Amino acid sequence: MRDDEHPSTRGARSALLRSLWSRSRKEARADAEAGRAITMPVLNVVPPLQQVLKRLSMALLVLVVTILIVYIDSEGYNDSSDGKVDLLDAAYYATVTLSTTGYGDIAPVSEAARLTNIFVITPLRVLFLIILVGTTLEVLTERTRQQVRIHRWRARTRDHVVVIGYGTKGRHAVQTLVGQGIGKDRIVVVDAQRKTAEAAGDAGLVAVTGDATRSETLLKAEIHRANRVIIAPQRDETATLITLTARQLNKHATIVAAVREDENVPLLKQSGADTVVTSSSSAGRLLGTFMASPPVARTLEDLMTLGSGMDLIERPVTPEEEGRTPRECADLVVAVVRDKEMLDYTDGWRTELRAGDRVITISRPVAS
Repeated sequence: MRDDEHPSTRGARSALLRSLWSRSRKEARADAEAGRAITMPVLNVVPPLQQVLKRLSMALLVLVVTILIVYIDSEGYNDSSDGKVDLLDAAYYATVTLSTTGYGDIAPVSEAARLTNIFVITPLRVLFLIILVGTTLEVLTERTRQQVRIHRWRARTRDHVVVIGYGTKGRHAVQTLVGQGIGKDRIVVVDAQRKTAEAAGDAGLVAVTGDATRSETLLKAEIHRANRVIIAPQRDETATLITLTARQLNKHATIVAAVREDENVPLLKQSGADTVVTSSSSAGRLLGTFMASPPVARTLEDLMTLGSGMDLIERPVTPEEEGRTPRECADLVVAVVRDKEMLDYTDGWRTELRAGDRVITISRPVAS
């Protein structure tokens, strides 16, 4: 084991190996419930015809190996018809032996041939039968593999983003997170609809199906280990209950919630949300801006759509920018964040940038 390996990684690996050998009833029940609720990202699926050809190739390989073993030791076998075993007889014996037919017309008579049958031919026969019943074996293997993937994911997931609600708002939130460099393996979706969760799995995300107002559903998403939570359900009252539950399970995560009506913003903040976005008010202001000044509205829409044109990017101050004012930076700086507080517009433009400051700039995506 490497010395530089993270302790959490070693702990996750040891827990996985321990779960494969033995599990308590509580752990088995938890894994079974998680298997029903958690949808893992879809892996590359081998087409059925390729799977059949692969199994046939393996079966033929086992048959050829058996024929060679019998033919090399042909002196140790006796054919009741002519007493000799040639290549055709070896192929015939291998075929009827692996298929467990065993007519008995060709039989091992020497001790070496019988030992070979015990320690080589019999394991090959078992392997051949396993390949023939590969469909059933594959189902069992896939189920075990799925449980291993879920157990490994639950053991390793931490400091991730939980997105509750995978509707229009949730999908766009995920797209924005991915566009800002957050890997899909660090995003977990929670939704009450199975089809929606499967759509998130098809998009490469881990999804949990269940009622997000219930603690057990959010715990399956490992929300107690998350550092950010996005709450975007369809109804404001549902958002309030989810926010209360999420804040109870995680006291330190940053929670951002979306509501439809302005009157529910104070209630969401009292429930534990750090930031509340009002979708109806934002849409109304954008509509009004379009009527008053279409260019301004198009600019705002461009800034809110990641990757379409101009993007708002938060980044740390570079060493070359330290000691300069925001106006002297090469990028167009629109805000300065210092000690987790955003500086006032006038104060921010008069101050000199320091190490540790972060600036919000307007930039265009680099064409690949």
